[in-house]
Amino acid sequence: MSRYDLTDFEWRAIEPILPNKPRGVPRVDDRRVLNGIFWVLRSGVPWRDVPERYGPYTTCYNRFRRWMKAGIWDKLMDAVTSPRNDSIRMIDGTSIRVHHLAATLKEDHQDRCLGRSRGGLTTKIHAVTDGKGLPIKIAITPDQAHDLTVARELLNDIPAGGMLLADKAYDADWLRAELRSRHSWGNIPPKSNRKRPVVFSPWLYKKRNLIERFFNKLKCYRRIATRYDKLGVTFLAMAKLACVRLTLRHNESTA
Repeated sequence: MSRYDLTDFEWRAIEPILPNKPRGVPRVDDRRVLNGIFWVLRSGVPWRDVPERYGPYTTCYNRFRRWMKAGIWDKLMDAVTSPRNDSIRMIDGTSIRVHHLAATLKEDHQDRCLGRSRGGLTTKIHAVTDGKGLPIKIAITPDQAHDLTVARELLNDIPAGGMLLADKAYDADWLRAELRSRHSWGNIPPKSNRKRPVVFSPWLYKKRNLIERFFNKLKCYRRIATRYDKLGVTFLAMAKLACVRLTLRHNESTA
């Protein structure tokens, strides 16, 4: 078994979430195909280089695309990464370099999702994690987009009485007001130009390093560390699969 393959623990968690096919020709073995998809995710190689032990590369690619369009990867992430009894949320973003072969779409393409910074073409991954640094939600934007762009979307279900840890980029009055309306609190360092003082705990803020560790782990998946996918929706689906794998690996190690 390859070190990138699903363990029995991971497979038992994933199998019930996969779609059933009671009629017609049975699907090719789901576990074998998923192992091929996760192998591409971890190694970063083109689909054509999928090892023969996972079957035809076209089967892995087509299954990945078909289930992405059907929302299976979204459903899988929602089921695996749902927080339990955790009132802490952390939010941040990280930039991902885009391979030149992934930047061939026309600039007016609706799903290009590319930005330009001093490092070249980049895409930004925004993530919300729980108090253990495990992912809950992610989104992508062009890199030049401000971190607050998707904050409202990612934090729409923060629990009442919870606490949000974030850096100075999230120091906005509207975000603090929205957190207060949900009886939550944002432990966010104030910007230097803030006129009205806010409550901030440097000691609690130190815990935010867990989301930085999450991004480091996420970038161990080479398909995420460098964006090879032309479509933003495809790159986001790969990132969600990486989040699923990170969460399952953590759960298995603590079981």
